[in-house]
Amino acid sequence: MNMLGGDSNKINLLVPVDLVIDHSVQVDVARSENAVQENMELEFRRNKERFGFLKWESNAFGNMLVVPPGSGIVHQVNLEFLGRVVFNREGILYPDSVVGTDSHL
Repeated sequence: MNMLGGDSNKINLLVPVDLVIDHSVQVDVARSENAVQENMELEFRRNKERFGFLKWESNAFGNMLVVPPGSGIVHQVNLEFLGRVVFNREGILYPDSVVGTDSHL
């Protein structure tokens, strides 16, 4: 947007957004001491472009945090690290909220 002469602050998020990327359900390696590590490496290789874009987003927007896979179970990460309960923005209070999606049944 800046290269086109616009103001990139106009597209910055108005409220903080924490995006927790949970695990993939794809398992290539099992019954091995290193199964978790090997599956994570494969996931990062397969999704390199997507994860690269998400990393760029977290740096480009002031109100966005991206938590990568392998950081813990999404619900645990939210409760232990991200949940703020109430936000105070210039004297205006508003509640924290969680939107969860899952790609498997």
